[in-house]
Amino acid sequence: MKKWIVLSCILLLAGTVVAQTVDTPVGAVPAGTSLMVKLNTTLATFSNKAGDPFRGSVNKPVIVNGKTLVPVGTIIEGRVTKVSEPRRLSGKPTIGILPEAVIMPNGERFYLDATLVDTNVGKGTDVDSEGEFKGSTRDRADNLEAGGGTFGGMVIGGLAGGPVGLVVGGAIGAGATTAHWLSKHRSALLPAGTELTLELNRPLSFDHAPAAASGGSK
Repeated sequence: MKKWIVLSCILLLAGTVVAQTVDTPVGAVPAGTSLMVKLNTTLATFSNKAGDPFRGSVNKPVIVNGKTLVPVGTIIEGRVTKVSEPRRLSGKPTIGILPEAVIMPNGERFYLDATLVDTNVGKGTDVDSEGEFKGSTRDRADNLEAGGGTFGGMVIGGLAGGPVGLVVGGAIGAGATTAHWLSKHRSALLPAGTELTLELNRPLSFDHAPAAASGGSK
């Protein structure tokens, strides 16, 4: 009789362990692992400020030792840490973000220490060593604007003073366009749907206290 009681207890405990394994992944994702995240929140230097929340979702599962620890659809939450929109020649527009939490499909939240290392945004943008997204400082529209201003100045100068006027007019036109270009700000944009690559700074563990809520998404 005692043997049956002991056996029943063992089976009950085993069932409990299996249930916990299904609900919460066991183990940790190693530091240095990349998380591929699709941004769900549009972030822009002209509409966001430091402290604004953002949200994304994992679009590629993280598998460790044959086990899926971070499935597709897992939510990543964080906040904007920096927004900078300098004038055209004063530097690149910047958006800094800080990933703070992982929300598993079962609703559990865990602390996340990761840094943005890359995006799929086009040419002229990059991510610096501090994990800040840097927008472009000059694009094709600026080049066309500068070329158009120079050409316009040369036409006016040529009509006024012949060959010499062409040179002078071109310089004046270019100078006016440059002044106009310098007066404008360059914006950086991370639209919803942007693919972010986050790199873990330390292991993502699922056996510690859940992370606090970041305040929701925008």
